[in-house]
Amino acid sequence: MDRQSVTIGFIGFGNMASAMADGWIVTGAVPADHMVTCANRYEALVERTAARGMRACRDAAEVVEAADLVIVAIKPHLIEGVLAPLAAALAEKPVLSVAAGWDCARYGALVPGIRCLCTVPNTPVAIGEGVIAVERAHTLVEEERALVQELLEALGTVVEVETRLLSVAGTVGGCGPAFIAMAIEALGDAAVKYGIPRADAYRMVSQMVAGTAKLQLATGQHPGAMKDAVCSPGGTTIRGVAALERAGLRSAFIQAVDAIEG
Repeated sequence: MDRQSVTIGFIGFGNMASAMADGWIVTGAVPADHMVTCANRYEALVERTAARGMRACRDAAEVVEAADLVIVAIKPHLIEGVLAPLAAALAEKPVLSVAAGWDCARYGALVPGIRCLCTVPNTPVAIGEGVIAVERAHTLVEEERALVQELLEALGTVVEVETRLLSVAGTVGGCGPAFIAMAIEALGDAAVKYGIPRADAYRMVSQMVAGTAKLQLATGQHPGAMKDAVCSPGGTTIRGVAALERAGLRSAFIQAVDAIEG
């Protein structure tokens, strides 16, 4: 198998699965007609898949039969009920999981002999700019692991972690876009408050966030050093930084992760 010939089957087609499919289509990594999926509301699914050039299936059994690589993208509490009846068929296919809270050992207990890899992607995979936390432990054969790695790299940055760190890596990477979107909205509101049109405000703020992130990735600079480089003594930026410190910005982000990992 290679990424241009493999048929990918999504069990579930919510926000994450659709973002992954969009990312593969946008980047040209996987042809749209090489992806199939199922979901609860079949009629709505037909519309969503037709718009992408994908094929809708009636149920998970049909997806598993059609796919070379199965992606489990349903809510974690539904996995046992959906997959257990398909254990024999799933044991014959490589499986990629994007469900939070499930690791390779847990899948192995549910489906003996399963060849799987567990991941937690984030929604920017839709444009090939995601971050995908990947469990280091897996049961794929070498050829399958290489194919999955290539497919995931088409969606963004792949970070391999130990099983015990998969949850927090998924929280920071997967939930983080919501936190950053809130920051973008807030800075946009501040710009609007002082007269900048909202569309321009969001465009400016989003590019600022993207540019700052790319600068850190390109240089490897410590974020604190990047902050210091903008803060002139007695200047405007340090006054803003001090206000954010008083408001507890850093603590708020850490507390958000704590609330999830709990």
